[in-house]
Amino acid sequence: MNELELIQLLTKNLPTNNSVVTGTGDDCAVLDLGIPDRFLLFKTDAIVEGTHFTRDAAPERIGRKALARNLSDIAAMAGQPTAALVTIALPRGFDPEFVQGIYAGLNALATQHGVAIVGGETTTNPERILISIALLGTVAKDRCIRRHGSRPGDAIFVSGTLGGSIDGWHFDFEPRLAEARWLAEHFTPTSMIDVSDGLASDIRHLLEHDHLGAELLKSAIPISRTAKLKAKEESSAKPPLLAALTDGEDFELLFTVPSKLAVKLLDGWKETFPQVPLACIGKVTDKPGVKLRDKDGYKPMPTHGYVHFA
Repeated sequence: MNELELIQLLTKNLPTNNSVVTGTGDDCAVLDLGIPDRFLLFKTDAIVEGTHFTRDAAPERIGRKALARNLSDIAAMAGQPTAALVTIALPRGFDPEFVQGIYAGLNALATQHGVAIVGGETTTNPERILISIALLGTVAKDRCIRRHGSRPGDAIFVSGTLGGSIDGWHFDFEPRLAEARWLAEHFTPTSMIDVSDGLASDIRHLLEHDHLGAELLKSAIPISRTAKLKAKEESSAKPPLLAALTDGEDFELLFTVPSKLAVKLLDGWKETFPQVPLACIGKVTDKPGVKLRDKDGYKPMPTHGYVHFA
C-alpha cells in the first residue's frame, strides 16, 4: 500500500463539523471560524531524518526546510501564514547545539515571513530526528485558491525551474508566498498547488478532482540548470526531462488560468518578479490523462513523481 492508497483508506470516515470549508485533499484545510472576510488555513507537515535530510546537513538548513515546506502549502492557497507549533522528536544522546541550530534556521525563516512560533512539543524517537510543524494562516475568502476549479482550455503555468532539488534546492527554496498572493489579487487562478512530489504527480493532483486532463509541451517544461549539468556529468543521473517531471521537492507554484489571460499574466509576472521564471507549459483538456507533446505529436505521460511507501 503506497501513501496515496493509505490516505484514501484513512480519510474515508473522518468526522467533520460546520466550520470545515475544505478538509482533506488540498494543500491546507480551510476553516470558517466567523472571522469577517477571512478563512483560516491549517496545515501540518513533517520531515524525517533519512527521508528528507541526513545528519551531515547543516542544522540551520534542516530547521528552515521544516517550516518552509508548510509555508509553501500556505502559498498554494494564496494565504498569509501567522503562527506555528513545532514538535521535535530526538534520539537519546542528542547534541543540544545541533538542536539549537535547527531552531535558529526555523526561527530565521519565521521572522522573515512574520510567523510567530507559539509553542510545541519535545519527545524521544529512537535513532532519528523528526520535526513536525502545525501552521496557521489566513486568506481572504474571495482569494482562496484550491486544487480544484480548473476548466478545459485553461493555460497551465509553473514558476521557477524543476529537477535536481536534491543538490541543495530542497533546503534553500523560497516559498512563493508573495507570488501566490499577487496571482490571487490580479489573475485569480482557477486552481493551484505547490510542486512537492514532482510535476508528473502534482499535475494529476491538480486535475483529478474535476476529472480533467492536460496536454503539456515537452519543450516548455522548465528544467533546472542543476538537472541538466548532473545528466551531463553523471552517467547514472536521470535524463533532464525525467528529473524535472519526477524529482520532487521543487516547491514551485503550479496553477491554471483562463487562456485569454496568459499573455497579460506573463508580462505582469516578468515585471513584478523578474528573478523568478514563469513558464506556460500546456493546457487543460476535458479528457482525463496527461500527455506530452513533442515534434512527433502527443504521447501519454505514464511517469509519476515521488510516492511514500511505493
